[in-house]
Amino acid sequence: MTNTKRPNQRRQNGLFRAALAIRVGTMALIYCWGFAAASIVAEGNEKPNIVYIMTDDHAVQMMSAYDNSRASTPHLDRIGKEGILFRNSFNTNALCAPSRATLLTGKYSHKNGQLSNRQPFNGDQQTFPKLLQKAGYQTAVIGKWHLRSSPTGFDYSNILPGQGDYIDPELIEQGVKKKHKGYVTDIITDLAMDWLKGRDKTKPFCLLYHHKAPHAEFVPDPKHENLFDEVTVPTPVSFDDDSSARAKPVQDTTNRMVPGIQERWHTWGAKRHKEAPPEGLDGKALEMWLYQQYVKDYKRVMVSVDQNVGRFLDFLDEQGLTQNTIVIYTSDNGMFVGDHNMYDKRLVHEEALRIPLAIRFPKVIKAGSVTDLYSLNIDYAPTILDFAGLKIPNDMQGRSLRPILEGKNPDDWRQSIYYHYYEPPGKHNIPLHYALRTDRFKLIHYYTKQRTDLGWELIDLKNDPHEYRNVIDLPEYQNALADMKQQLAQARKTFDVPKEHGVSSSKE
Repeated sequence: MTNTKRPNQRRQNGLFRAALAIRVGTMALIYCWGFAAASIVAEGNEKPNIVYIMTDDHAVQMMSAYDNSRASTPHLDRIGKEGILFRNSFNTNALCAPSRATLLTGKYSHKNGQLSNRQPFNGDQQTFPKLLQKAGYQTAVIGKWHLRSSPTGFDYSNILPGQGDYIDPELIEQGVKKKHKGYVTDIITDLAMDWLKGRDKTKPFCLLYHHKAPHAEFVPDPKHENLFDEVTVPTPVSFDDDSSARAKPVQDTTNRMVPGIQERWHTWGAKRHKEAPPEGLDGKALEMWLYQQYVKDYKRVMVSVDQNVGRFLDFLDEQGLTQNTIVIYTSDNGMFVGDHNMYDKRLVHEEALRIPLAIRFPKVIKAGSVTDLYSLNIDYAPTILDFAGLKIPNDMQGRSLRPILEGKNPDDWRQSIYYHYYEPPGKHNIPLHYALRTDRFKLIHYYTKQRTDLGWELIDLKNDPHEYRNVIDLPEYQNALADMKQQLAQARKTFDVPKEHGVSSSKE
């Protein structure tokens, strides 16, 4: 068919088509840019994943990020180096089950009902995993649970029964007991990674990845059995402390290293066919021998934890999960590892009160950050909920650490911490007690379940950082004592501590 249009008309039609093509192309570019921008915004608003790593009885002084004189934990240290390290992190009740209940609820023991290790945790109450579930998170707990009740608020659970075993442990997966061959720290890590591989990838996740170690009785991975054999581990500064200048409840505790470790040595040492103390060894020589056995086995089980946490962090990298995952590392409580010539925990001495805390979240936290601001384990649940974009319930007693993680120093941040230990004396002969700690002083009150006053202590942390001496009766400390008494009373009121959890005396 012959084209009868004039050249000028054809030229105009061509220009029109070209203009139309440019417009369509421009609109397409605008659409694509808008879609990409929307994707970027969506990605920026993506809810973060949460990995909460907890060990059992890991002392601050046995993590090299805090003190490298006796410990080397490069993979645990990595979390702080790539995020933030808290130099003043504390627990509210230095015992396994109460600490774990506090993590879940964001509340002190007297509010969540978990006063000691002796009662089951009430899983019907509000916990942060339940709140995350409602908000669309997939939740899991793998490893040590130690709460005498079945986990609630988790889509998946695979937990050790009670303390669990180091070698060939049994775990309870979704209510069904299964035997596993191998070393517990490796197994818990493998299970955690397996769950992440098989999770619902359309949902954000919260994984509680809990290790048994370094809880006694220490049984190292066989490949680490002879680590440190040729090394003499230094003793802590307070190793020779006999507590003679402390209150009577501290003097009377059977948390002492020699009887305590001797007793445990006869159980776990014998099971592992380890040598008994040499014949005729006593006094200081026996103390040193027992300390070396104790601290080396502690270090050996921690080597496995450190290596496995490193393996887990590498896994997050490989899976492309690092950037949008908050990784929290801490312990349920601190521990005496020969400090004050003691073992175990419970007392409000710094070694039991302090806990390691390192948090990594590349999107928010500047790598290599360090803070001296006080954190408590009641803060973990509010922090996790805050980053998940959820309202923090009014009855949670902690406070979100988010401002600190963002590099801020809130003017109204806490200047003191309240601590309360509730378990009856038992074999450790440690009475009930509560305390207030500031940057300068620690005021402690010991009492019985029958509300008998067992005495008070005032420790000057500035002039006596190793806590050797009770100065409560010295004239020059009476003004400080009056101020600490007032602060303690206010803390008990603020946290709504019932009067029966304590006893009135001339010191209060």
